[in-house]
Amino acid sequence: MKQSRAMSLVEAIANVAVGYGVAVVTQILIFPIFGLHTTLAQNLKMGAVFTVVSIARSFALRRLFEAIRVRGSGSAIAGIMVSRGERMK
Repeated sequence: MKQSRAMSLVEAIANVAVGYGVAVVTQILIFPIFGLHTTLAQNLKMGAVFTVVSIARSFALRRLFEAIRVRGSGSAIAGIMVSRGERMK
């Protein structure tokens, strides 16, 4: 069964939301070991930036692997290149 793009995004957000909490707690515990002293607000802001990047990465990879699954490994890459206007050599 094919996963829709919307459900891929929901899954990515749920995955990263849990990761956000883990990341902030990890920053609070680890930064002082390296001599970095930040406020909770700074840790939350840094975590938010990394969360947005992580959601985009997770979504893009999910869509790539779904394309590979649906089209077959060779044709997925060719389809990506064709959609970008590149020519296969």
